[in-house]
Amino acid sequence: MNVLVVFDHPRQKSLSGAVLDQFMLGLEESGNTPEIADLHAERFDPRMPVEDEPDLSGGTKTYTEAVQREQARVERNDAVAFIFPVWWWSVPAMTKGWIDRVWNADWAYGNKKLTLDRALLVGLAATGSASFKKRGYTTAMETQLVVGVMNFCGITNARLELLHDTLEGDDERQALLVKARTLGRTFAD
Repeated sequence: MNVLVVFDHPRQKSLSGAVLDQFMLGLEESGNTPEIADLHAERFDPRMPVEDEPDLSGGTKTYTEAVQREQARVERNDAVAFIFPVWWWSVPAMTKGWIDRVWNADWAYGNKKLTLDRALLVGLAATGSASFKKRGYTTAMETQLVVGVMNFCGITNARLELLHDTLEGDDERQALLVKARTLGRTFAD
């Protein structure tokens, strides 16, 4: 399976970058072919210019070259994974802007939907799962990202996986890296 891995962190040499590396290794170990979209390294512009505003009239709008390149990248893959730090109980602005610009009307939703087989959102959360559960953050994120974005755009096999306690010691970080590799290895199961 060809898998587009969308990575959003300003520093490749971070825990998020290490999770990306392990996830990619797991994908490769199970025979998948990953393609990385490193939004910061590639200097993707998450702002919505007028030329890329959704056309909800049902027409056949032509989007900018930058968006068309990203759409071609999505189309040559069978599935998508996102790796990102959880900021304000959601994806960072760069990921949100990428989805807003690239997954546009009558390409990802509306008259045409995405044909991706599956999606996995891997969020790195500083706090523990008990804190997320107590405040309903996990459910809120699943509703927003899995139902509101992935399912809305036609990806019915989608889920959110949160890696908690990212600010803990080396043992906890090592366990998160093992989990990231396992997520990659079992992605297509």
